[in-house]
Amino acid sequence: MPPPTLLVCQNTACRRSGAAKVLAAFESRLGEASGVTLIGCRCLGQCGNGPVVLLLPEQIWYRQVHPDEVPMILQRHSCQLSWHPDGSLEDGSLKPE
Repeated sequence: MPPPTLLVCQNTACRRSGAAKVLAAFESRLGEASGVTLIGCRCLGQCGNGPVVLLLPEQIWYRQVHPDEVPMILQRHSCQLSWHPDGSLEDGSLKPE
């Protein structure tokens, strides 16, 4: 299975709804060593539902995401993301702050 990727729409409608803050929340929680590819992407075609987050390869969609919901999303998918709610990675090391 390919490594997990989180797409966070950064197109106009999503940005108006706070997508930049959602992307920043994911960046601060994951860090570079998480093994997760985090991409601020162009339109995902869900403009009325923004900010939109898509988890690949599972194709799990989140709509109207608020930055405060980022920890819950990460916790829900900690197995797929090789990331644990306590902030450690699968190898037991702590993610960078």
